[in-house]
Parts: sequence; C-alpha cells; structure tokens
Amino acid sequence: MQRQYAFFILLLSILISCKPTMSQMSSIDDKVDQLLQKMTLEEKIGQMNQYSSFYDITGPAPKDGSAKTRYDQVKSGQVGSMLNVLGTEQIRKLQQIAVEESRLGIPLIFGYDVIHGYKTLTPIPLAETASWDLEAIEMSARNAAKEAAAAGINWTFAPMVDISRDARWGRVMEGAGEDTYLGCRVAEARVRGFQGDDLNSTSSIAATAKHFAGYGFAESGKDYNTADVGLSTLYNVILPPFKAAMDAGVRTFMNSFNELNGIPATGDVFLQRDILKGEWGFDGFVVSDWGSITEMQDHGYAANGREASKLAAIAGSDMDMESSLYVEHLKDLVESGDVDETLINDAARRILKVKYELGLFDDPYKYCDASREKSIIGNDEMLAGSLEMALKSIVLLKNENGVLPLAKSGKNIAVIGQLANDKNSPLGNWRGHVDANTAISVLEGLQSHSTNTYTYEQGVKLFDGEESFIRHINVNTTDDSGIDEAVAAAKGSDVVIMVLGEHGYMSGEGRSRANINLPGFQQELLERVHSVNENIILVLMNGRPLALDWADKNINTIVEAWHLGSRSGDAIAQVLFGDYNPSGKLPVTFPRDVNQVPLYYNYKNTGRPGPIEMVFWSHYSDQSNDPLYPFGYGLSYTTFEYSNLNVAESSDGLRVSVTLSNTGKYTGEEVVQCYIRDKFASVTRPVKELKGFKKLGLEAGESQEVVINLSKADLSFYNNQGKLIFEPGEFEIMVGGNSADVLVETIEMK
Repeated sequence: MQRQYAFFILLLSILISCKPTMSQMSSIDDKVDQLLQKMTLEEKIGQMNQYSSFYDITGPAPKDGSAKTRYDQVKSGQVGSMLNVLGTEQIRKLQQIAVEESRLGIPLIFGYDVIHGYKTLTPIPLAETASWDLEAIEMSARNAAKEAAAAGINWTFAPMVDISRDARWGRVMEGAGEDTYLGCRVAEARVRGFQGDDLNSTSSIAATAKHFAGYGFAESGKDYNTADVGLSTLYNVILPPFKAAMDAGVRTFMNSFNELNGIPATGDVFLQRDILKGEWGFDGFVVSDWGSITEMQDHGYAANGREASKLAAIAGSDMDMESSLYVEHLKDLVESGDVDETLINDAARRILKVKYELGLFDDPYKYCDASREKSIIGNDEMLAGSLEMALKSIVLLKNENGVLPLAKSGKNIAVIGQLANDKNSPLGNWRGHVDANTAISVLEGLQSHSTNTYTYEQGVKLFDGEESFIRHINVNTTDDSGIDEAVAAAKGSDVVIMVLGEHGYMSGEGRSRANINLPGFQQELLERVHSVNENIILVLMNGRPLALDWADKNINTIVEAWHLGSRSGDAIAQVLFGDYNPSGKLPVTFPRDVNQVPLYYNYKNTGRPGPIEMVFWSHYSDQSNDPLYPFGYGLSYTTFEYSNLNVAESSDGLRVSVTLSNTGKYTGEEVVQCYIRDKFASVTRPVKELKGFKKLGLEAGESQEVVINLSKADLSFYNNQGKLIFEPGEFEIMVGGNSADVLVETIEMK
C-alpha cells in the first residue's frame, strides 16, 4: 500500500511538471498561447477577417463566385467572425462549418448592430440618455443582450460613445449627446448591460465602444467627413467616454470612418497603439468599421489595398470588417518583412482571448438554443422593459396653462399628422431584427388608454414611397393637399394633438441634414391648424434636436417623444393622460436656428464674451447666442424649487448639498445637476461642465437634501499632453434642474 502511494505521488509530480494540455489549463492566456503555436500564418490572419453573411446557410453550399470563395475560407480557417447572420438555425450551421470542417475548429464570433434592441426595440440611445436614469439604461441594454444572445448573437457593435455637438449629424441619435460626463456614465451603463456580470453567460454579449475616435466632430455635420480638433478637445471631450467604457470592461473597440488631424482613424498609430493599447492597456481587440481599411485609399492615405492593409495592421486594427484586404495581402506583407509577424500574433491573440472569454471554445453552440430563442424574444419581460424605458425618455418642453395631463374622457380630440398613425417610424433607425410596422402608434395608444372621441386626419404627407435603411426617406415637398381637412377637424375639436417631426429613417448613419426644421409641409400644417385652434399639444418624433423657434413662441404644449421603439404609442399616451409624470431632461441643446450649430452648453468664454453695447464681442447680429432649450432641460407636471446650496471642502474634494422641494401638486422625479467652472487654468476651461447628477422622486410638498460629492479628479482636466492635472484656484459650483437655471457658489481650492 505504501509503495502504491509513493508511486502515485511520483506520477502526480511528473504530470504537474509536464506542460499542461489545453483541457487542463486554467488560464485563458495560456490557452491562447498554446493555440497560437499550432496556427499557421494564414490561420492567424484568418482570425483577423470578418465577413457579412454571404449566402443562405440553410440552403445548398455555393458552387461558384465570391460566395463560394468565402464559404471555402470559412472551411479553411480564414474567417474569424461573421456579422449579419441571424437566428440560431443559421448561426449553428455556419458555426458547424468553422468548428467541424476547419483544421483547428476555431469557433466564429457572430456580431450584429444591436443598438437599441434586437427584436423588441427600446428608445433610440439619444432618447434613453434623456432619462438620465443609469439603472434603466443598463437594464435596457441587458434586455437587448438577452434577446440577441437568444438569437445566436454574441457580439454587438454598441455602445456608440461619440460625443457630438452638431444636430445636423445623423448619428447623434445613436449616442448619448453632447456632454462628456453624461456620455461616460451612459457608456459604463450600456457596457455593463450588454456584458452582464459574466461574459461567459448565455445571456451576455461582448460590447463595442465606437467609433474611435472623433467621428462625432465631423465638419459641417456631414457623416464620414473630416474631423479636425485640437488636443484639448481630444483629451477632455472625445476620449473620456471611451476610457470609461474600457474601465467598465468593454471587450472590443471599433475605429471610425473619419480622419483625425490628417490621418484616417483606421490607420492611426497614435490612437490605437499609443493611447488605447499602450497608455490605457486595453487587452481586447479593435475591429474596423465597414470597409474602413480599403477606404484609406479614398482618403488619399494609402495608394492601394496592399498599403492600406499594411497601415491598418501596423496601426493596431485587429480585425478587418468586410474589405477582405487582410486575407489578400497580410501574408505577403509579413513574408516580405513589411509587417512584423508579432503584430499578427498580437491581433490573433486578442481575438482568440475574447472568444475564450465568451466560452465559445467550451461550447461553440452555446448561443444556438432554439427553445431559448423562442421563449425570450418578444416575451412580456422584453415588452414591459421597452415601455418603462420609453416612459422615462420623454421630455416635456412646454406646458403653459397646464393643458397636460389630459382628461381621459369627455373630450373631442383631433389627432393630426402622418406620424400619429405610423407603426414603423417610431421604431427609429438601427432597428435590429424587428419586424416593420410593429410599433404601437400614437393613435392606437390614445384610443386604448381613454374613452375620448378621436378624429384622425393625416394632414399633409411627410414622406412617400419606399422606406429603406439604405436609401434616404423621400420627403414630400410637392403635395400640400390634406391641410384643409386637418384644419376642419381641428376647428371643431376641444383639443388638437399634432404628431410631427422626422421619419425614423431621417436620422442615423448617412442621414445628415442641412436644415433641422420640421421637414416637408409640416410647418405650414402646424401654422394653419394653429390659426383655427390654439389648444394644440405638439408631440415631436425625431432623432436629433430640431429648430422649433416658431413652435416655442406659439404652441403652449410641446412634448419631445423621440423615436421610442416598440411601445411608443403606449408611452406617449400614458404621459399625455398623466398616468406617468414625465421626468426626462435633454442630453443635447436645442437651437433656435440651424445656423447656430454646432451649439452646446459647455462652450469657452473667449476673450470677448459680452454682451456689451458695441458690436465687438462674440455674437450674431441677427440671432441670439442662447439656445431654444438648454442642455439638461425638461419640465414635470409638478414644480421643483432649489435652495440652500452649500459647498464645503472634503477629504478628497468637495461636498455639494442643496435642498430640493416639490412645490407642485403631483409626485414627480427631478434630475439634480451639478456643474463646475474652473475660472483660471493653464488650459482654458468651459463656462460650465457637468460633474455629477442625481435623479430622485419627491411627493408633493416634500423636501429633501441632495448631496453630490466631487473628487479632485472631477475638478481636474487633461493638459495637452494627455495628463490629468488638478490646479488649485477658484471654482464656481452650480446646481440646478438644467444647465441654464442654477444656483452658484464660489470656493477657493488649495
């Protein structure tokens, strides 16, 4: 017995001293390193190659053409990822080709643009940000991840964390607005929501922080355009949300279409190698945006596809989305010595690591459960979550004379506008895999939540023809018929609800607008109806700030309803009838006129801030500098009063306290916002910067002390070398319900 025990100990020690097998290793890094040792150069490059779905996988294999080439590449391990493959059946069959027919059986990672839902849509991200409710935003992303994962997806190209100050830019709908601090907090919430507590869970998907970097600063608001910003703006405004997303654990980054200071972001060593992977220590991988590697030729930065591949690989773009250039050129570039193979190893290692973290090597088909797909997608939990998020996203812009909330009975109400009876537009852009025309329309919501008498008139057509993700919406600018019928309906009604704005496809990628007024004949329709009945409730559907100066001057009640997703009409009706007291606050500034943009609250003071009697100060001669509605603005059916602002030094910074009182008749929620101004610094600072906020509810007549703690990091800024510095001196601390209406205290910090 003793001899047997001694032999067992000897055998165990020998086994421990041996190099462990892949199944025995506990470290993902070790597993990746061992797999890399087995891979050929072509297979490593294959991991860096991503294709969009190229054939019906449930049908016969392609026999010729580009689809046949890509099919064979999957079999030979030359594809690392697929996007736009949807449903567990399709994904399982394609995964089988990669896992069961390739030499090493490395699983694919399947990506998709899960931006504000997969099958059940929540509000567009800009609208969700208007909730200022980080827990709700996280839960919204969590539900989106559950649905997408149930359909076989394990990677989303979200969140978009680009800061943008230009309402003309179409993709403002996809981000968190104009403010860096709010953008950081929303980025963290959405990353946590998508990825959950455990990336290995079948309800979690890998998130992507995009677009790195400067995409939201495209000149003149035109998508894909040049961005040209200084280092102070880069470090203090653009980069922090990306850093926040990384610190929250985001596993992938996507670079951007734009050039920044003369270099396309896809080929920018400074952004990807020096900052992201160097200074920040990011250990996930970077994917290009669609075809952005080949587009470096159009930028005038690369002479041909071979050079574009070289520049992108050296810069740190780990995966090529859809251009095929890496599989065409990288092997030759390595063998010729133009690209060091260590860069290929690094890129493949990063991609494989994320696949291991997702658990795809343990079970390549873990996301391919058809029964889970059927039980989760579109279930009651998803629909309830969509409604809750939509309610929180609505912003009340005006409510003079207390028209809202409306009575649920006894009213003759005219409902006017094509968007009022539209079940497709409220879904917004980037609508995942949702079926068209499945949103609850405003008219349906009104009718199901009350017993009032409704008369519906379309008025003028806003749009006509095909609605398509890849084409511009055809806005009607020739046919103004229908106005007379709408005017007649309004004339005999107690109340008019007009639903105006943009079609859901009028914002989003490639949807920049030179004019951000009400498109088509809607302004004429609004004015004609107003001439016969001033008791108008204007409900806005839009994916960006609109120029609403006339409406603000003439319409007493305005509700910003964005594009709210699947339960849009229910949410709008519940707010209009007072079942839900609106609490949203604007995450973007609304201009009076398009010629004011880019317009944002945290501007610099300049050397001539004014106003003065002479003309020599920074202003327009024909328009106010002030916005129509400032950042952070939003009303409630109740009223709130701020008092007793107190600012005191704490061990790490400042303790800011204020008394918030509900002085109205309704229970309501308020977002208490804290801004700072560093009055004198080695790099000039904005006149205001959001540095903290709290959302809380109060009963009518209730008061509560609200405390916001600011650390020295909150009072710091990045210098032009990218270093976070704190400079003692005089600070203004401002607290209020929006960026314009605040209480102010000044304190000297040492």
